Amino acid sequence: MFSFSNNKSYLGINLGNGGVKVVELAAQGHRPRLVTYGYTETPVDLIKPLEPEQELEKAIIVLNKVVSESKTESRRVIAALPSFAVFSSIISLPNMSKDELAQAINWEAKKFVPLPIEDMVLDWRPLDEHKEGLGVFGRKKKEDLSGSTDSSLIKEISSSMKGGNPKQQKVLVTAAPKDLVDRYIRLFKASELELIALETEGFALERALIGRDPSMIMVVNMGSYSTDIAIIESGIPVLTRSVDVGGETITQAVAKSLNIDNHRAEQFKRDIGFISKEINSIPKVIETTINPIINEIKYSFDLYLGQHKQVSIEKIILTGGSSTLPGLVGYLKKILNINVFVGDPWARTIYPLELKPVLQEIGPRFAVSVGLAMREII
Repeated sequence: MFSFSNNKSYLGINLGNGGVKVVELAAQGHRPRLVTYGYTETPVDLIKPLEPEQELEKAIIVLNKVVSESKTESRRVIAALPSFAVFSSIISLPNMSKDELAQAINWEAKKFVPLPIEDMVLDWRPLDEHKEGLGVFGRKKKEDLSGSTDSSLIKEISSSMKGGNPKQQKVLVTAAPKDLVDRYIRLFKASELELIALETEGFALERALIGRDPSMIMVVNMGSYSTDIAIIESGIPVLTRSVDVGGETITQAVAKSLNIDNHRAEQFKRDIGFISKEINSIPKVIETTINPIINEIKYSFDLYLGQHKQVSIEKIILTGGSSTLPGLVGYLKKILNINVFVGDPWARTIYPLELKPVLQEIGPRFAVSVGLAMREII
């Protein structure tokens, strides 16, 4: 944790089963400057809690502790809703007044949201305004609860990128369960933090890792219990999939294979990864465990490129806690025959040079939080 003085700054807060990560950034010219950061590995589950009120009370305690120990100066927060908890789509509508547009969107949303609309918080914005964010409950993602996007949506997005019918307007519509949004509001209110916006992790990652790069890029976010795969086109995650394999899955597989506890298995995983050394079985165990991730990546390629014969995905950017496993980049390059890099969320931020070794080490874990904190600055 590190802190130095700031002017107007914002907190990017990412919480979930992998713990709570907080990043505070302030504007310095046109670039964000690191003010402070902090984290805890204590899990927080606001998505599918077994006991909602108890979990909320626990989350309040954990969040307050991280914010306090990080010595944050701002109380303004942008937080992330997990990708799988949000429904999103791009719809095409005739040009109309705002009142008419709101009514039309409410009707159209019923077609892609499989839950009662009255139980959802709807948010929308014309597509060409997506870079500005999506309001107080803004979420930026194109997927259903299973984490997948069907091919018809890919065609729709592709058409919108090319201009489409000039008499039509493309609108990004997102919907999140009211009870989930309410939990987040209550959490930050109880912690005396000002919640400015909620958005999905995909847009935060795009902001932190891609920026103005015009390339067609795949981002693979390897979390603790799941991995999200997104193809980014013109700053929008146009295809997103999710698989229930993450860092903890790998650790448990290594522990079971070697008959050791999770703590030792985690250390072996971090030290050896895909590089054969003293314990040659570990790379093989890891390879087997991440096969579902590899399969989802390949399927995403096939699904997207099957609808876009004239385009190509130029590279994969890895992020998340397990993205730095020794040998992973080389392994994926060989298996997928594509350039693979570990993303650096600090690349467009200003920070003390002496912090570089630490920030480079923890960067993949903080990519979502960095992108969230950037939202009001860049």
